[in-house]
Amino acid sequence: MKIAQLLPLLPILMISGTVILNLIAISFLRSHFVTAALTGAGLIAALFSAAAVYSSAPQNVTPLILVDGYSIFFMALIFGAAFVVTLLSYRYLELLEENREEYYVLLLLGTLGSAVIVMSSHFASFFLGLEILSVSLYALIAYDRQGSLGTEAGIKYLVLASTSDAFLLFGIALIYADTGSLEFGLVAKTLNMAHPGLLLPGTGMLIVGLGFKLSLVPFHMWTPDVYEGAPAPVTAFLASISKGAVFALMLRYFTKIGIHTTNSLLTVFSVIAVASMFGGNLLALLQNYVKRILAYSSIAHFGYLLTAFLASGNLAFSAVTYYLAAYFVTILGAFGVISVLSEPEGEPDHLDSYRGIFWKRPIQGAVFSAMLLSLAGIPLTAGFVGKFYVMAAGIDSHLWLLVVSLVVSSLIGLFYYLRIISVMFSKDLVNSEATGSDMTGMAAAGFALVLLTIALVWLGIYPSSLIALIQKIVPNPA
Repeated sequence: MKIAQLLPLLPILMISGTVILNLIAISFLRSHFVTAALTGAGLIAALFSAAAVYSSAPQNVTPLILVDGYSIFFMALIFGAAFVVTLLSYRYLELLEENREEYYVLLLLGTLGSAVIVMSSHFASFFLGLEILSVSLYALIAYDRQGSLGTEAGIKYLVLASTSDAFLLFGIALIYADTGSLEFGLVAKTLNMAHPGLLLPGTGMLIVGLGFKLSLVPFHMWTPDVYEGAPAPVTAFLASISKGAVFALMLRYFTKIGIHTTNSLLTVFSVIAVASMFGGNLLALLQNYVKRILAYSSIAHFGYLLTAFLASGNLAFSAVTYYLAAYFVTILGAFGVISVLSEPEGEPDHLDSYRGIFWKRPIQGAVFSAMLLSLAGIPLTAGFVGKFYVMAAGIDSHLWLLVVSLVVSSLIGLFYYLRIISVMFSKDLVNSEATGSDMTGMAAAGFALVLLTIALVWLGIYPSSLIALIQKIVPNPA
């Protein structure tokens, strides 16, 4: 490998270096502040280095890694989201009796795995990145050992993620047996969907594994339990960075192999999309716990994303990219508020915990309301523009069933979002568990919520700037 090939890897080298630096710092100095500061500085450095390597893109770094505008955009999105999670985690970890410093090492490793995934142009690098991400998530989900829910959630994710990995590996093996290659580009050139052979069952197993990672119906059963049991900042990481990286990889691979020209793949993904939209929203109606509501909501949102994923043309690709960016901002903000409202006794999870919260803690109440309205797709929010963009891509490709399902299921989802907001604005303060000062000891988390709220409003009122950026620097992954 030449020096010229190492330079495009600078972002992930920055993250790797920060992991090593943190390990050394922890060995000599047990300081929560120092470790968190090093983590934040490393993520900012990685973010700027991602922008710096854009001038040398696109470039293949061995057959395993492709550094182009597509991967650089998603790396920047991942690093920015990880920085926000770091800010949200600091105050939350102060409430725990666990060792806090190792948390940031795991967070950086998960970020590193996600970055490797979005840079992958080969199944070997994809699986390597996926395992780096998954192993860190096993520990992060169960990091709070004070209660039983965290350990239970970690074990469930470990068992089910391992099962999905087995499906992925077997599917990849069958694809290799049929095409003789693990490189996405060569697989696309050699496959023959008219006479699929082992490619058909291999692709089916690949879809099962990816469906689990994205918690799409019918591979979604782990989602509410894991979301509820994991610490709120970890749930934010899982809902945004982890899923976003896998979806970016899926978009790159299936675009290369020509999903839009393969009726069998279109049918399978269409069924999954419709089931996810209605299944996620209908199951959320039955919940009384906020994190479980957001868990089922995430299932529906990735069903919406499949509408643009199955559409063809540049409009579809831009819609997926914009929607993911808007979703990152919104879901990080929602779980960020839950993190800020958490107390040493635990997180405010039941709906009654939020009763009258707007009148007791108006800043958090207003931010949470804005995030929920964005998830519902209300105008002047990033979520509305993203959902409109996805719907336009579906209409442009005549995917009428998916478009109608998106509209109807979104109306169903509106009910439970407004239900949470109505509880927060209720003046009945009985059973309200969210107590404590408004912003005391929350400077980092408060700064993160301010950034996310500004981004939410900016993307909702002035989306053309991000859309223009996407169209300029992010080529079609095919």
